[in-house]
Amino acid sequence: MNRSARPLFVATILLGSFLLFLVQPLVARLALPQLGGAPNVWNSAMLVYQALLLGGYAYAHLISRLPIRRQAMIHLALMAVALLFLPIALAEVPQPAGWEVFWVPLLLVATIGPPFFIVAAQAPLIQRWYAADPDAGDPYWLYGASNIGSLAGLMSYPLLLEPNIPLKSQSLLWTVGFGLLIACMALIAWTRWRTADPVVAESEEAEAEPIGWRRILLWLALAAVPSGLMLSTTTHLTTDIVAMPLLWVVPLGLYLLSFVFAFNPRSALGFALARTAPTILLLAGAMAMVSRGTDGVSLALAAVLMLFVVATALHRRLYATRPSPAQLTLFYLVMSAGGALGGLFAAIVAPMAFDWVWEHPLLVLAAGALLPQTPLFAWMDRLGLSPRERLLARVVLVAIALALGLWMYVAVGAQRDMTVHLLLLAIVLLGVLALGSRWAFLAILLILMLGRGGLDTVRDSAEGIRERSYYGVYTVRQYPDPPTRVLLHGTTIHGRQFMEPERRTAPTSYYGPTSGVGLALSAAKDIYGPGADIGVVGLGTGTLACYRQPGQDYTFYEIDPVVRSYSDRGIFTFLQDCAPDAQIHMGDARIALAEEPARQYDILAVDAFSSDAIPLHLLTREALHTYGRALKPDGLLLVHISNRYVDLRPVIAAHALENGWIALMRDDPSDGDTGISASFWVAISSDAVPMAKLLQSNPQADWIELGDPRGPAWTDDFASILPYLDWDTILGDR
Repeated sequence: MNRSARPLFVATILLGSFLLFLVQPLVARLALPQLGGAPNVWNSAMLVYQALLLGGYAYAHLISRLPIRRQAMIHLALMAVALLFLPIALAEVPQPAGWEVFWVPLLLVATIGPPFFIVAAQAPLIQRWYAADPDAGDPYWLYGASNIGSLAGLMSYPLLLEPNIPLKSQSLLWTVGFGLLIACMALIAWTRWRTADPVVAESEEAEAEPIGWRRILLWLALAAVPSGLMLSTTTHLTTDIVAMPLLWVVPLGLYLLSFVFAFNPRSALGFALARTAPTILLLAGAMAMVSRGTDGVSLALAAVLMLFVVATALHRRLYATRPSPAQLTLFYLVMSAGGALGGLFAAIVAPMAFDWVWEHPLLVLAAGALLPQTPLFAWMDRLGLSPRERLLARVVLVAIALALGLWMYVAVGAQRDMTVHLLLLAIVLLGVLALGSRWAFLAILLILMLGRGGLDTVRDSAEGIRERSYYGVYTVRQYPDPPTRVLLHGTTIHGRQFMEPERRTAPTSYYGPTSGVGLALSAAKDIYGPGADIGVVGLGTGTLACYRQPGQDYTFYEIDPVVRSYSDRGIFTFLQDCAPDAQIHMGDARIALAEEPARQYDILAVDAFSSDAIPLHLLTREALHTYGRALKPDGLLLVHISNRYVDLRPVIAAHALENGWIALMRDDPSDGDTGISASFWVAISSDAVPMAKLLQSNPQADWIELGDPRGPAWTDDFASILPYLDWDTILGDR
């Protein structure tokens, strides 16, 4: 092969993969005002991309049977057609209420489908064209290079593009990159124009080894499990461990990086990771059933480490079973089908079938079943054990692990951390000794999961205290002293109600009488008279309904039917007790408010967080102007900005400065006796009179200024949370 052509192949495959994974967060960001930021939105997006990738690989497999000249003409013609769908702009697809699990994929396909499809075919086509030269050698190393490009595209978006370039410019930049890709593909086609011989291609197919169904099923499984595990790790972390912004980038990035080491047979690190994968799976997989967030970032690090190591080991096994270059496109087609199956299970089946993130421990067990069972040291061989003695030894190992697992479960409940850690290490050692027997290894892994917290998770599901919707996992917990009921959305409390009759209507959690929203709603009569109109974005448990006074009208906006059902079923009775005639509008509040009559509310309270994630689309210039349109001229806007990892004060300060609004914040401390959680609420008004009346209504309550903005106001076209991350909290949350 002409060595001067190799850099062209590498550059083209890097560029195509870079564009492929740059467009994923770009389209998700474009769709954010309509989709919100729930973890399942990202999973749905990933499913769409995997399905389009499968389509692209299928197309590459079909045209690979043709002479390369004809392949090149077809592919370049389709790339030219794809230009008609650029620059990227969000498609208009009507949203059917309650069908988000299908609507979100449809919206994404309509937005980016044709360009993504054609770029997705790049990797297998380029490798196939590379292998057309008999002197080129094994082309599979190019797939590792393509994943370097994918990782670069993925990481450059939140770190470089999003903080510095508006969305329209990002879309134009991607279009320019696509044009450059067309030029590169044309150059590659020119280098192969005279080397393509259909007779050679047919003889390669004839000489290729037969691919049986068992081998194809193995490829499917080895591709599906890491793909599903990547999505389930993202959901598990953001639901039950630490709802940290941008966390979804890490699992996907490590998943892509695993291909780089797996598809390089000379990688010493890849070999070491595959060798230690069973041990890492035992250590980190023990946390796969934990449903009560503890140790935050440290557990998140363990989970993503497990994903990376296990994905590398499984992808190395996939690489080891690859066929000859003549069947390269079939291999990638099956591999992409496996990735799509894993995504389908995690993004569509699991949210509909499970009440919790049960797909995560199931996929961890599946990974354990697929990992090579090579003992770290052949202790049974050294002892010269017979087959019967080996079976007995494994039964004893599992029995000891079961006893230690029960002990660990008791120690976890008693919060004896040192005992828990020592028992975990002991059970992991038993699992390492069991390597070589798949059933014994999986049994010990399951014991670790159940003992480390899984039994509590199973019990919660059995008791029916948990529900799952497209927008998250909700848990209702009861506490006896004092009798209290709490709603949790992932790791975040979304409401608390005392069950004692005399305290049942007392506002709690972030909505106590001394919170910013509590002070404002209590003073609504003094500020606006007896007939104030109040709007609330985010129903939660309905706590704010108990600030309603005679003559006032309350209207709630809620996107999730499961959240509304908690009030309808009387699980939380704030709404029934205090405002039974309140109106509830289902759907995205920003869209609903934009479609409703203007100037209808005296006070509008915005409290719409997904777990602890940032509702970025609810804090942009366009969103704030939508709220302002819904308010009367002297209206008061209240925004809840409490967050563990992001300082949102400069964001609101930028909006206030841009619009000349008065904005003050109430920092309300927690109080365990009254069930009050610490909260930050910002009061915003364009009129000084209602703000003055709010301050006069409770002179003892301190309202403070927000400080200076750190950057421009967020817009739908330009926003990034990166400058506002609280790294001290993130790194210290262990």
